[in-house]
Amino acid sequence: MGAYIIRRILLMIPTLLGIMIINFVLVQFVPGGPVEQILSKLDQQSSATARIAGGGNEAGAASPSVQYQGAKGLPPDFIKNLNKQFGFDKPPLQRFLLMMRDYARFDFGESYFRSISVIDLVKEKLPVSISLGLWTTLIAYMISIPLGIRKAVKDGSTFDTWTSGAIIVAYAIPGFLFAILLLVLFAGGSFVKWFPLRGLTSENFADMTPLMQIKDYLWHIVLPVTANTIAAFATLTLLTKNSFLDEIKKQYVITARAKGLSERRVFYGHIFRNAMLIPISGFPAAFIAIFFTGSLIIEIVFSLDGMGRLGFEAAINRDYPVLFGTLYVFGMLGLFVNLLSDLTYVWVDPRIDFASRET
Repeated sequence: MGAYIIRRILLMIPTLLGIMIINFVLVQFVPGGPVEQILSKLDQQSSATARIAGGGNEAGAASPSVQYQGAKGLPPDFIKNLNKQFGFDKPPLQRFLLMMRDYARFDFGESYFRSISVIDLVKEKLPVSISLGLWTTLIAYMISIPLGIRKAVKDGSTFDTWTSGAIIVAYAIPGFLFAILLLVLFAGGSFVKWFPLRGLTSENFADMTPLMQIKDYLWHIVLPVTANTIAAFATLTLLTKNSFLDEIKKQYVITARAKGLSERRVFYGHIFRNAMLIPISGFPAAFIAIFFTGSLIIEIVFSLDGMGRLGFEAAINRDYPVLFGTLYVFGMLGLFVNLLSDLTYVWVDPRIDFASRET
């Protein structure tokens, strides 16, 4: 097992390098880099200033004597210095090698458009995303596993039919639409105002006692976590049900019943451990998936400033240090989570032995 873990960790290096290379190459072909965006903003300011300067002319046109200098074009030396400031005066290969050298030391630099390091920026946004991802995953598992087991035991019954219909409806509802519905119903939209409209904490959070801070935090996350849970809950419930149904139909279950074992003993002594292999071992990957993909729209709807919004704004503004820094960290995290998922398989079912694959 130790050799397998070491081999997997060593394989993470070329995998992570491949992820960074692909994204770096793609970015080279995307128009509108940070320098172009700055020049575009300066050009817009130049045009606006020129219009203001020409506003006093009776003909409505700018007088040549008061034309704004920027309207004639930015000096080439300024553009050259701007490219040098962002590091674009170097060839792409050299820039990539320098970036990976810094990233290997966990030096991600500073944001292009904010006076803050990438690490500090990520630390600032992480609490929101961790809150959404962790609570969503935990609640989804607490609901889905008992419900999925019950559906498997009652397969084909009225309970199974009605709950399947509810699950299909829940899965079909887009997360952002359900989030807006929650705001309208419970956050002072058109009905009651039981929950806050935005944010993760209240404005006077720092002045509260520790107990009040916990209550305030939980009060704020009810609606965003509920909106984020609906799709994960539906998928996991059906996965749990199908996993149990597959085990119930296997030969060892028929043999155990033929020996005279009670249904409770057969279910919890034989079926349960084998059927729970997939749902439990998938917990780390499920958390990362929800953490990465499920938070952007929820953060926007509930005015939460987390990693989803940070990544979106970095992509729009071409803030490459933030974009590549977060990609590197979360790519590495995702690879370790995949390894953790494999090790969880062994923990749940000791019959799985990765050591036998070493040869």
